[in-house]
Amino acid sequence: MEHSFWYLHMPIAGVEIFWPGLVLIGFSVGTIGGFFGMGGAWMVTPGLNILGFPMAFAIGTDIAHIAGKSMVSTMRHSKFGNVDYKLGFVMLFGTMFGIEIGAQMIMWLERLGKVGPIVRWVYVGFLALISFMVFYDYYKAVQSKKAGRIDGEKGAEGITWYKTLHKINLPPMIHFKTAGFTCSAWLPIGVSFITGILAGFLGIGGGLLRMPALVYLIGCPTHIAVGTDLFEVMISGLYGAFTYTLKGRIELVAVFVMLTGAAIGAQIGTVATKYAKGYGIRIGFGCAVVACMASIILKQYGFDVAAAVVILGAISAICVYIISIMFKGAAAELRDKKERERAAAAFQN
Repeated sequence: MEHSFWYLHMPIAGVEIFWPGLVLIGFSVGTIGGFFGMGGAWMVTPGLNILGFPMAFAIGTDIAHIAGKSMVSTMRHSKFGNVDYKLGFVMLFGTMFGIEIGAQMIMWLERLGKVGPIVRWVYVGFLALISFMVFYDYYKAVQSKKAGRIDGEKGAEGITWYKTLHKINLPPMIHFKTAGFTCSAWLPIGVSFITGILAGFLGIGGGLLRMPALVYLIGCPTHIAVGTDLFEVMISGLYGAFTYTLKGRIELVAVFVMLTGAAIGAQIGTVATKYAKGYGIRIGFGCAVVACMASIILKQYGFDVAAAVVILGAISAICVYIISIMFKGAAAELRDKKERERAAAAFQN
């Protein structure tokens, strides 16, 4: 095949894939995920499909890649005491069943020959919802600023549906010490079941939905929700990887190529958050989601090259933006340090 150096043969899927695209997706997901504090898995499944993976392989490979990435993050949060393991294990029941149902739906759609278009349109709906939430949040913040309201007030009127849901007295009732509340075991199981179906069906960690669900529906403090969610993503990713491996829909070569990129990217993204300021970041994230949505629609209508250019171009631009924030911030920090040292030296003289 021409340009063979640039193309890797995927033995299980039986396709030739442009490997720099895989490295870029892995690196970008690590950087963007580390920076925005949420997994970038929503980019991986469409990205892999656009690069040439059949949809079922794109989903299975994405899930396996998430499992590897979440392990590292879970360990870090566990050290800070941010993981409620009891809550995590209770939620596993719902997550496992949900993922298996989602995966079975994919296999069924694959047999019907409709998996590509249906998953793409569900993705478009899902990304539209995320971009709406991001831009609406930005709009609310701007309105609050104009009205001169402080963040504290805004926080006070947050969604508190969990208060109503905690009144459900369906046994067994369980007390979660780390998260600091008592509720019916069926509440976390039900929430994790729904997010599990989505994770199995779309190949995402489910964290994008599970994280707000933990806060608003289950009543977890935010820092505990982040750690517990990552623990759930790790377990659901491992189970998802297991079930998709049994179905022969995971391309391990691609997983390793992406994880190499993600490991480097995650470090950059995490460091950059130290220097990031303002809502411009959220807008950047919203734009990434919109670009991803546009690329899926282009792919659906057969504009494969345009779709690849849009998604790879958008995530590259955002990565460059994040890296520039990191370098500018680090440079400013160095300058300040030198100034302080000079001032101290002058003072001593």
